[in-house]
Amino acid sequence: MKKILSLLLLFPLYLAAQQKTGGEIKNIIVITSDGLRWQEIFKGMDPALANNRRFNQGDSAGIYKQYWADSPEERRKKLMPFFWNVIAAKGQLYGNRSFDNKVDNANPYWFSYPGYNEIFTGYPDTAVNSNEYMPNPHVTVLEYINQQPAFKGKVAAFGAWEAFDRIFNKERCGFPVTAAYSPTGGAHPTDREQLINAMLKDSYKPFGNDECLDVFTHYEAMEHLRQRKPRVLFIGYGETDEWAHGGRYKDYLNTIKQVDEWIKDIWTYVQSNPEYKDKTAILITCDHGRGDTVKEQWTGHGSKHITDSHEIWIAAMGPGLPAKGELKTPMQLYQKQIAQTIASLLGLHYKANHPVADAIKEIKEK
Repeated sequence: MKKILSLLLLFPLYLAAQQKTGGEIKNIIVITSDGLRWQEIFKGMDPALANNRRFNQGDSAGIYKQYWADSPEERRKKLMPFFWNVIAAKGQLYGNRSFDNKVDNANPYWFSYPGYNEIFTGYPDTAVNSNEYMPNPHVTVLEYINQQPAFKGKVAAFGAWEAFDRIFNKERCGFPVTAAYSPTGGAHPTDREQLINAMLKDSYKPFGNDECLDVFTHYEAMEHLRQRKPRVLFIGYGETDEWAHGGRYKDYLNTIKQVDEWIKDIWTYVQSNPEYKDKTAILITCDHGRGDTVKEQWTGHGSKHITDSHEIWIAAMGPGLPAKGELKTPMQLYQKQIAQTIASLLGLHYKANHPVADAIKEIKEK
């Protein structure tokens, strides 16, 4: 009887602790925006690029009207209002090198397939050295999570780039991977998925058949989230990289703003749905950086030619994670730590037949 009374007395304290920390993470949404530089994340619009006729698409005035402010803090808020009004207040942002807060690729290549492999395997395998690399021989953290009984059939991935089929090894992984122009919805698509598939088939293809426009990837993922309620979801946007490679700085900035708006939409849905509200974390990052030391090199990346394109960033927010905001302390993190971090946030320990880097302990630390 005394034990029961003690438990009853302690229960309100437990509830208060849960409310204070925000509860337990049961689900996670991992989001990437390909080749999105830390410079725009933390400083907003770059006037050197906005003023450059090679890159401003003949509309420097339009770029300034939409994105200019006197300070980097104001500019970044104009470009990414959700990041800087919500994640900065309730989550964590790593990678502002102005404060010696560093996040880097550990792989030696600094382009997409090696970067995504590093994100999802925790292993910067030097054999993964091409964007045309074969279906991934490594079991990714998403595949590992899908093998756990509590998550079986509750994992899904959506990406604008066709290589995600190989990065996740679609034929082996056991969860749905929808990449580029692959139809969404499986054998029983919803009415909305049927419409998306028809629009995708008839859509303009500015990047050829290898990559669709992000709008399709976003709405495919959102429909899957609403209808099938996954516990682990990946969304990979691609246009930030495509417009940057094309030297189209205005389009690049507009895409960043759109991605920020979509992340807001995802979070708004999550927080309005009882299955996800206060039970879901988001983790956002990129596969590689871009040039900046030499301004004209912002269009490219890769270790052979662009020495600062290994510089990346990470953002995270969710129940129980301390609201640290923008990290301004010297620190060195690596992309390879993300895989185990994803597992750790769900209370799992990712095991594989290859080395896996430790999780980012700072994300959970008070």
